[in-house]
Amino acid sequence: MRIIISIIRKEFIQIFRNKVMLPFIFIAPFVQMILLVYAANLEMKEIKFFVVDKDLSSVSRRLISEFTASPFYKFQGSGFNITEAEDMLTSEKANLVIHIPSGFSKELRVDNNAPVQLLINAVNATKASLIRGYTTAIITSFNRAVRYEWAGPVPSDQLREINMVSSFWYNPELDYKIYMLPGIIVILVTIIGMFLTALNLVREKELGTSEQINVTPIKKFHFIFGKLFPFWIIALLELALGLILGRLLFDLPMVGSIWLLFGFAAVYLLVALGIGLFLSTVASNQQQVMFLTFFFMLTFILMSGIFTPVESMPDWAQKVNTINPYAYFMKVIRMILLKGSGFNAISREFFSLLIYAFLILSLSVWRYRKVS
Repeated sequence: MRIIISIIRKEFIQIFRNKVMLPFIFIAPFVQMILLVYAANLEMKEIKFFVVDKDLSSVSRRLISEFTASPFYKFQGSGFNITEAEDMLTSEKANLVIHIPSGFSKELRVDNNAPVQLLINAVNATKASLIRGYTTAIITSFNRAVRYEWAGPVPSDQLREINMVSSFWYNPELDYKIYMLPGIIVILVTIIGMFLTALNLVREKELGTSEQINVTPIKKFHFIFGKLFPFWIIALLELALGLILGRLLFDLPMVGSIWLLFGFAAVYLLVALGIGLFLSTVASNQQQVMFLTFFFMLTFILMSGIFTPVESMPDWAQKVNTINPYAYFMKVIRMILLKGSGFNAISREFFSLLIYAFLILSLSVWRYRKVS
């Protein structure tokens, strides 16, 4: 035990003496968290639209006014040529073109039905689907109001309405920052646990200090535990600071047990540290380990469900996600913080990560013994 404590003490001294690593640990993550919460946002707050109104009636102008009155839409002009409108889409000056054909108001009055063409820039499919949803909702509301005015009030005995009252749970304001912030915290904590661990161990190999330690009476277990423990503590500290910052700056809700979250994070970090240790045994220098770490981290992040639900992925991708530790923590941190889930709700993920940690750490220690 005295040997392990001495190694841990040496590691902390070495970390705090490293002027390059300290800003990377304590400054960069929080700057990134603040920036990414605002940048990684799928909300549509400024939909630039162009109008081709060939009807020029009071009804068509009223429909256009529904969009100009909305805070989500920005009017970019109007014209009579559809080619001009397509040029607006091509040059990224507009995201949406609303084409109202001639005879629109007449067909709406006579046939109770009239077409409206929507041209949407669908390079970004997610953005396009949101624009379509917002625009369709406005047109539907306009159609309902106009038909009610023209048809007159319906007698009460013929009135058949369905009143729907929506209730949004866990994020009632539909604030996208509340959804993104826990996921970004997971990424930043994992960077400390996985990337810096691998980089630190390979650095020891490059400097030749690992060979010097190998010829001493210190056992490999003592050396590995002493190297991993400081980053385990620092990553948990990063989690605590991230939650505090999220609460102060973004009013992040913390409905569930914080102790349960830290208990799960402690097991999760064992997996991250194990992967970092394994990558350090495969790589022979810091450049190699950086490429390997970024490859796995980028793959894990994109498949973790930070932007899109894991359930919407293909079956093969969901099976591959079984070895993705990000996906476990990404799901659980949102369940605990936003939904207030207890241990029974996350027990499957907890025990899965516990087995994962045992396997990856055992493999990493065995691999480390083999290459040393």
